[in-house]
Amino acid sequence: MKENRKAYASLCTAMLIFGTIGIFRRNIPLSSGLLAFSRGLLGSVFLLIFVALRRHRLEKIGKKQLALLILSGAVIGVNWILLFEAYNYTTVAVATMCFYMQPTIVILLSPVLFREKLSVKKGLCALAAIIGMVFVSGVAEGALPGAQDAKGIAFGLAAAVLYAAAVILNKRIRVEDAYEKTIVQLLSAAAVLIPYLLLTEDFSAVVLDTRTVLLVLIVGILHSGLAYALYFGNVNKLPAQSVAVLSYIDPVSALFFSALVLHERLTAFGILGAALIFGSALVSEIDGRERRKNTAA
Repeated sequence: MKENRKAYASLCTAMLIFGTIGIFRRNIPLSSGLLAFSRGLLGSVFLLIFVALRRHRLEKIGKKQLALLILSGAVIGVNWILLFEAYNYTTVAVATMCFYMQPTIVILLSPVLFREKLSVKKGLCALAAIIGMVFVSGVAEGALPGAQDAKGIAFGLAAAVLYAAAVILNKRIRVEDAYEKTIVQLLSAAAVLIPYLLLTEDFSAVVLDTRTVLLVLIVGILHSGLAYALYFGNVNKLPAQSVAVLSYIDPVSALFFSALVLHERLTAFGILGAALIFGSALVSEIDGRERRKNTAA
């Protein structure tokens, strides 16, 4: 029972940490590419030190699985850039809700990619999420989003598409050690961004004062290394449905913190849209985990 409470507390802490990343991004005056690179590099170094201190032995990964891990890590790196850009152009709340369209994208692609039947329940969940996105965009209130917000929404949805691709790739990865899997993915996310940075970044214009360095270290170590260690170290200790429910602490806390710290406010339609997006994703996620569990049994 004590171990169970510890696992719940660790998972909740990880989700709350993830929920604050938009606020930190807003206060870091670096390009999204440079911040994404720093996050991957610092997160992987932290996890390498973490497993070394725990004397956790890493296993050898086969070539095919390693290739899939590197590819998924590369996708995650580009996904971070798009999400950070979404935070730049629109509110943290709207960017977060766009990003959480990811489960809906996976639902819609599953019949094509995995030959899974699209059930009525999942179809309704996808429809509810799409309606929610219309509410969030402001179209339902008779107002089109401005150019900046439209860019932010586009970046947020693109980030959701890439995260969905990462989720789909992860379905094909058979690496049992969660820490090893995450280290390779984070290193790959950082490595794939090096050519991008060399081509696009004006390093002479980068200014690193004490505050910026501190915030980047927090995003890299706290939001990547520590949060991932807490998450992957406890996710297998809890029931699948509990993990599904707790995972929504992340977007809900992001909305709360953006309102509290950044003074962002959602309209009534925005709140309804958020409820539709998060509710549909949660229902479909619980349904999917329970179905996989029953199939495995």
